[in-house]
Amino acid sequence: MARPKGPLVYRQSIWTRLTHWVWVICLFFLLLSGLQIFNAHPALYIGQQSGFEFDNSVLRIGAVNTPQGPRGQTTVFGQTFDTTGVLGMSGTAEAPAYVGFPGAVTIPSYRDLATGRVVHFFFGWLMVAALFVWFLASFINGHLRRDILPRGDDLKELPRDIGDHARLKLHHGRRYSPLQKLSYFAVFFVLFPLIVLTGLTMSPGMDAAWPWLLDLFGGRQTARTIHFGTMVLLVLFFIVHILMVLLAGPLNELRSMITGWYRTSPGTPAAEGDKP
Repeated sequence: MARPKGPLVYRQSIWTRLTHWVWVICLFFLLLSGLQIFNAHPALYIGQQSGFEFDNSVLRIGAVNTPQGPRGQTTVFGQTFDTTGVLGMSGTAEAPAYVGFPGAVTIPSYRDLATGRVVHFFFGWLMVAALFVWFLASFINGHLRRDILPRGDDLKELPRDIGDHARLKLHHGRRYSPLQKLSYFAVFFVLFPLIVLTGLTMSPGMDAAWPWLLDLFGGRQTARTIHFGTMVLLVLFFIVHILMVLLAGPLNELRSMITGWYRTSPGTPAAEGDKP
């Protein structure tokens, strides 16, 4: 006996789908080229500057000499860890690479700061352009109001929705769930603006045009640290997002982001224009 199915609803507009895949490409190249740039000085600081007579670093990745030979070492908030083979020192014993992040996760895979910066800036501005298109289209077609901005009812239903997700009891509704709304709201209105603005703060040209950026983020070094931290949060969001797609039904989720049509749960009220 065939299992009952809910109606197919048109959930994602062409603008949401196009910008979604542009962001996937952009974030991939931004992450790997960003790690190439980070490798030029694999340390993060809090404050206006880094110094020789004081240590205001919150993260430092490098290689150190030990009685057993060179080892990769990572220091986070004063706590030091041996990260040989992953961070600070990677590669083979015959040909070790003394870099922060290994070449397997950087663009280019070899040391080339200039190319890394060109790739990073190109895809950074492409991401900003896609964000502008998405915001404009989502404001006009109502996607922003319906599916992204949380309302009072969403906050009331949030504990139940968190419990359902914890039990892997996932609902396929016509609209986003409260947890989805809050997650996407945090990405679009907190993480994306934060990573763009901190990226601009690291540019001397932008600092000359908009000096208030340095005051806003407490200096270029602090902005660099926030930029890196925001990247980590976006990577974590991406991992959770992929896990949820796999658990919710990857074919249905992919169809939604390719064709716009999404299969809802049984019992979802049909509306005009829905497909059986």
